[in-house]
Amino acid sequence: MLPKILLTLALLAPLAAAAQRKNLTITTYGAKGDGQTDNTVFIQNALDEAAAQGGRVVVPAGRFVTGPLLLPSHTELHLDRGATLLGSTHRLDYGTQKLQTNALLTAVGQQDIAITGQGTIDGRGREVVQDLLALLRADRLQDPEWQVKRPLENSRPFIVLFANCRQVRVTGVTLKDAACWVQVYRDCSDMKFDSIKVQSTAYWNNDGIDLVDCQRVALTNSTFDAADDGICLKSENLHSRCEDISIRNCTVRSSASGFKLGTASWGDFKNIRVDGLKVYDTFRSAIALEAVDGGKLEDIDIRNVVATNTGNAIFLRLGHRRGAAPGVLRRVYIGNVKAEIPLNKPDKGYELEGPVFKEAHNINPSSIVGLPGHPVQDVTLENIDLTYVGGNSPAVAHRGLDSLARVPERAPGYPEFSMFGELPSYGFYTRHASNITFKNVRIQTKGADYRPALLFDDVQKLTLQKVTVPTAPTQPTLVLNDVVGVTRQQVSLPGAAKQATLVRGHK
Repeated sequence: MLPKILLTLALLAPLAAAAQRKNLTITTYGAKGDGQTDNTVFIQNALDEAAAQGGRVVVPAGRFVTGPLLLPSHTELHLDRGATLLGSTHRLDYGTQKLQTNALLTAVGQQDIAITGQGTIDGRGREVVQDLLALLRADRLQDPEWQVKRPLENSRPFIVLFANCRQVRVTGVTLKDAACWVQVYRDCSDMKFDSIKVQSTAYWNNDGIDLVDCQRVALTNSTFDAADDGICLKSENLHSRCEDISIRNCTVRSSASGFKLGTASWGDFKNIRVDGLKVYDTFRSAIALEAVDGGKLEDIDIRNVVATNTGNAIFLRLGHRRGAAPGVLRRVYIGNVKAEIPLNKPDKGYELEGPVFKEAHNINPSSIVGLPGHPVQDVTLENIDLTYVGGNSPAVAHRGLDSLARVPERAPGYPEFSMFGELPSYGFYTRHASNITFKNVRIQTKGADYRPALLFDDVQKLTLQKVTVPTAPTQPTLVLNDVVGVTRQQVSLPGAAKQATLVRGHK
């Protein structure tokens, strides 16, 4: 359970302080909302004065161009309805050092800071990237990968970057079109996000929000349309963690995954709760839990998720990409999930679609996959309803039940649901896991598939309670391969019992 009382008290403190703040309107400092004037100095002067007296800097209706700004402690940046902060389109305004770029809004080591209101912060990422590319072609900036793939993330500015900050609020505002990650919070604590909107499909790596090694965070009532992961928690510090984070009532459209823990997972993730998530038109997974860099990912509670037109529903992966030894992925509860998985690419037609898969394969199942000797542990899936459109064929790709041992481990691979290529089941695939419970789980396909619905391989202690597969385009429907300790109660599979279930190895 999250320490709700402590979290509430921590978040209320800056609210009380905000009520006493003096309003400082940027136009009184010389700012002009004409969409052309560079207002960086005027706005920074207002912020610096606000810091001295605990003030609120107000951006009125208008279009105010600005370069990078620093938010000092005890400062609130408030955007009135109709107000827009336009990030400079000149890449050099964000710094000239090699592979080091300032964000549009930065705070480092500050406390009691806020971004509020009903206005918009527009990073104008398309224009910034075009200017960056022109500078790279002219050899005025250097980047080792821009001609191979795209400019590195360190070459492109975020909209928001807060690091080592306490008592942070971001409410009401719209964040639009970053050149890289939209908003990044590193090693921050006691944070509240409410009713924010992210509309950022300007360029690659447009994560909607990244919480990196943060503690005591509440994210509620927010919407994300992002050209990368929607809501993403990361750990980049071996000695730090993401902990006591609550996410509630959010909507995500993503060219990658909707809600993700990882990929960066040097440190730990603990006490993460998600309640009420809508995911739609999303390329990768609605839910992705990925521990691949040696950290621990544990005590995760995810409930009430509806995913439509999504490439994958649930993906749990323990890998070994970096770190002295594999980490830990355990104590996960996922409940009340309803997902529909189409046959075709779910983000087709978006400005920046997810990549085309390198290897041909049919629709991937949801999956729980660990490593030999390092299982994913203690996972409960309850009230899960997965519907696949179907239409899969061995002519596209084929991995039969005689080739289970040839499913690649890919321990150091980048974690994503398609990393194993063709998998030998269409609904759910579980390998290298222990103490796995499926309770009131329903899996169905509306079309053809040559694979079974459920496959468990190298699993210790498996509980199947009220598991239903209403139709079977092929038999067997359930495969237990090298599974030790199976409990089955009210498992409903089509066809004769001997045909519906295939058992190999232990039972």
